[in-house]
Amino acid sequence: MQARDAKFSIGDVVRHRMFPFRGVIFDVDPEFANSEDWYQAIPDAIRPRRDQPFYHLLAENEESHYVAYVSEQNLLPDAHNGAVRHPRTIELFEGFDGSRYVLKAGSAPLN
Repeated sequence: MQARDAKFSIGDVVRHRMFPFRGVIFDVDPEFANSEDWYQAIPDAIRPRRDQPFYHLLAENEESHYVAYVSEQNLLPDAHNGAVRHPRTIELFEGFDGSRYVLKAGSAPLN
């Protein structure tokens, strides 16, 4: 199985295809790289394939801000809805330029 190029990049604003949240990408795994428990907790009917890029997001919904791990097949572009309000964006990004977030020089992925 070969990893393919990621459709999205660090700084892109995306939304989930099925669930009501959006976020900014701060890291990309070329294939699934989370725990087996996390993967098995996803219901079979909606469990994504492992052989695709997975994205780490500073995510938000109407109630909260959090970090999400999402497969490429479940993401859509969402910059047209503006900047995300996640408070940790200032740790990694200079700001939102209207289409994507600009990474700060020397920024490393969040832990």
